[in-house]
Amino acid sequence: MKITTQEIEYRVNDTVYIGYLATDTTESTLKPAVLIAPEWWGRNDYAKSRADQLAKDGFIAFAIDLYGNAEVAATPERAGQLMNAARNTNGAIEACFDAAYATLLQQTNVTPNNVSIIGYCFGGAVALEMARKGKNLKLVASFHGTLQTNSPLQAAAFRGQILVFNGAADPMVTPDALLEFKSEMDNAKANYKIVNYPSVLHGFSNPAATAKGKAMGMPLAYDQHADHDSYQQTIAALNAG
Repeated sequence: MKITTQEIEYRVNDTVYIGYLATDTTESTLKPAVLIAPEWWGRNDYAKSRADQLAKDGFIAFAIDLYGNAEVAATPERAGQLMNAARNTNGAIEACFDAAYATLLQQTNVTPNNVSIIGYCFGGAVALEMARKGKNLKLVASFHGTLQTNSPLQAAAFRGQILVFNGAADPMVTPDALLEFKSEMDNAKANYKIVNYPSVLHGFSNPAATAKGKAMGMPLAYDQHADHDSYQQTIAALNAG
């Protein structure tokens, strides 16, 4: 196995975005592909490490840039500014996704109609929004992402599977938000699963979360069981069918 990585530019209007592609280049066979939508910090080393991990597990992985020029925030204040700018610019997130998706499909060995997206934190919310918009995705998986939306999933709009991995002690996802999301999925007759890990906080999948939470006064903490279990369930879903 030889994992090859490269940064690939794609554009939306005048903005340059820089994604990170990882794949095993020892085999020339077609492979399923996975887009990775990063935490609100941006397309940082953690997002790239997930791409590397997925490549080792047999996927073509593309960690996408949601802010432009692969900017990574150093503080929560800057992360919030970048996230809110993306959220508040009409159509910006969808246009960024569409450009990244098209760029991924241009890569050698990507299996047509076998592309998924997984997202962390803000990226989890982005992933869920792409399901709500009916994108052609096999799997949408959200890890400690927010669940609220102004555009609920409509019946038959999305034909893939939806996985939501949540920390039950995450203050950013209230019990009411979880119930509202479940109702949304049920009303849409979606193929979905929610895994709610007891006593687990926000950021549970990121090994750096505990230290970052302490340093920045944020309710973040890594949880090894939740991390490993959510990843293995995602791999199983990606490999199914």
